[in-house]
Amino acid sequence: MKEYAIKEHHLYNKAFAKGQRAVGKLVAVYVLRDYAARRLREANPQKQYLNRVGLSVGKKIGGAVQRNRAKRLLREGYRAVKAAGVKSGFLVILAAREEIREKKAQDVTAEMLRLFRRLEMIPQETV
Repeated sequence: MKEYAIKEHHLYNKAFAKGQRAVGKLVAVYVLRDYAARRLREANPQKQYLNRVGLSVGKKIGGAVQRNRAKRLLREGYRAVKAAGVKSGFLVILAAREEIREKKAQDVTAEMLRLFRRLEMIPQETV
């Protein structure tokens, strides 16, 4: 299932201001119900609700190479969360924190799974 990227700045601001948040040492996750989800579902060939995902990696992470690595880690972690059965029809913002620089993909994935469970986006019994 394809995920759509959040490209509009106002959607980032809305998710940061009004969304639920869970913050860990490596990643901060912001989740907000997507009001355009019904319209996107009708445009989708499979007629399924989709999440729109945005990545936020600040300059404190480092130079271009470190920021690109952080984005890759966030994408890979979200792919694992999606495989665990995340709810759909939401705006999801994944914000990298400074400590992500030295970490491996397994660490980021484990923390993201924990944060999504805390936000009740994944059922508790799912491993």
